[in-house]
Amino acid sequence: MGNICRSPSAEGVFHKLVDDLKLSSEIEIDSAGTHAYHVGESPDRRAQATALSREVDLSNLSARLFIPADFQDFDYILAMDEQNYRHMQAQNPRDGKAELSLFLEFASKHSETEVPDPYYGGNQGFERVFTMIQDASEGLLEHIRKQHDL
Repeated sequence: MGNICRSPSAEGVFHKLVDDLKLSSEIEIDSAGTHAYHVGESPDRRAQATALSREVDLSNLSARLFIPADFQDFDYILAMDEQNYRHMQAQNPRDGKAELSLFLEFASKHSETEVPDPYYGGNQGFERVFTMIQDASEGLLEHIRKQHDL
């Protein structure tokens, strides 16, 4: 929603996976929120701490607002939960090229369909969310590599 917890964590994890495989020149990565609550702000300090404990740096990220043009600029748009999915789907222009999915559709170790928002919870919530994001990120990268012969 606000682009300070789940989405920047996913962006950071995915950047690390892509960088580790030296695919940065092939894959563009960004995150955005569906609400303008935190535009321009850094990720939540708890998200940053959890990420750093797993060797993922979020310090250079800042929140931005999702816009309909994202459907033209990206191949994949991933929502963390149904509410955000519906919000983005309603903004999808008829000529949008991006595939809109729930992020956890790419997870292999989690049966949940939504990544819970850890904002109002404790550190354990951020740890749980990060584990879910890692799983889905690995599955997404595998999917992209197969679909695009990378």
